[in-house]
Amino acid sequence: MEFSFTEEQQMIRDTAEAFLAEVSTSEAVREAMATELGYDKALWERVCTELYWPAMHIPEAYGGMGLGYVELVATLEQMGRYLFCSPFFSTVCLGVNALLVAGNEEQKSVWLPQIIEGKTATLAYTGTSGLWGLDTVDGVCVTDGDSYRLNGRWRYVPDGHSADVIVLAARKPGSTGVEGISLFVLPAETPGVSRTWLPTMDQTRKQGELLLEDVAVPAAALLGEFGEGAALLQSVINLATVAVAADQVGVAQQSLDSAVSYMQERVQFGRVIASYQALKHKAADMMLKAEAAKSAAYYAACVADEHLSGGPMGGELPEAASIAKAYCSEAAFFNAGCGIQLHGGVGFTEEYDIQLYFKRAKSGETLLGDAALHRERVAASLLDGGAAA
Repeated sequence: MEFSFTEEQQMIRDTAEAFLAEVSTSEAVREAMATELGYDKALWERVCTELYWPAMHIPEAYGGMGLGYVELVATLEQMGRYLFCSPFFSTVCLGVNALLVAGNEEQKSVWLPQIIEGKTATLAYTGTSGLWGLDTVDGVCVTDGDSYRLNGRWRYVPDGHSADVIVLAARKPGSTGVEGISLFVLPAETPGVSRTWLPTMDQTRKQGELLLEDVAVPAAALLGEFGEGAALLQSVINLATVAVAADQVGVAQQSLDSAVSYMQERVQFGRVIASYQALKHKAADMMLKAEAAKSAAYYAACVADEHLSGGPMGGELPEAASIAKAYCSEAAFFNAGCGIQLHGGVGFTEEYDIQLYFKRAKSGETLLGDAALHRERVAASLLDGGAAA
């Protein structure tokens, strides 16, 4: 596929780059990292009111901008490049996508305008197993007359400790795998919901733990059909996987750029180290990784657009998302690791930002499944296709 930005898409990308270069400086990132919340509320308000980013791919019928996933991925790439500390991924790539995929008209009309105005959201589906597939859903939901009751513990939830709105996956008692899964949307302040911050290695993207004890939610909270939400949840996870891949593209690119910038300044044996052939070869390897990762991420973005609009290529989303996640995660980790090496002994010191990119690369690699898991998914889909043929 030959891909190039339209004039509007290039403008959106350039605007994101200019804004983040101004507000997501090294000092700002480190200041936000040091807080439990993980971001600056005033800055998030600017993102919502000035740039309208949470509304980016929300349809105009609900007050959104009606843009596509390519525009979203272009923005996410710049967020990864500048390590932007915000609830954007959890709100837009998890919460909004869950409502777009699984919500009915009334639910979209209620919740999406609130998110556009500044409320944050997230998706909680992972249990305590440390896995990322649908098998990890172990929270329990039961019917209670015209309402439902939820119990369980959800871990590794992006911004789970601070989000205003929670989309939550739970299953019928005794069900396993893809059977019996339901999705619910509820305010985070619902009685019976307890939330805890989970400190992690990468503090540029916060995580939380949710504990629900006999939480009652009305019938209007159910997204889709009761016990039939597995396909909807997997669709949301696939869309979020593309978003993580885009973030990793930005990490890979900035790891290269910062390493090259350092090499052009560092003098050893009377010459800048960028002039040494061996280091040029390493930088060339990093550039190849970054460019190939961009191709994978933007192809997946095009497929995601088709998926959301019901286009003919939409069925390719699981494969495209897994290919992008596998390659972009490895590219980010490779480039960040090489960046540390090219910085020499100072590479992993707190003074230099490359160590922050290394941590972001590793956390992004594990988020929603590492490269090995996604290659297994691609292989399994190919085998299933061959059997069907």
